[in-house]
Amino acid sequence: KKHVDSLVHLQAEDSDLVAKMMLKVPEIAAANGLSHGFKTQINTGKGGGQEVFHLHIHILGRPA
Repeated sequence: KKHVDSLVHLQAEDSDLVAKMMLKVPEIAAANGLSHGFKTQINTGKGGGQEVFHLHIHILGRPA
């Protein structure tokens, strides 16, 4: 595990981490009943609405 504050703190060597995170999104969405679609959101920095300073992805949608 590696702590990354936000998107702007990613390094080239973090590409595998980001890929794993993005590939996990559809799995989490499906497990939460979002089979008709969903959207993702990554807040970056205080100006971007980030309140929790570790890189994370919001998965937004309504169960079918």
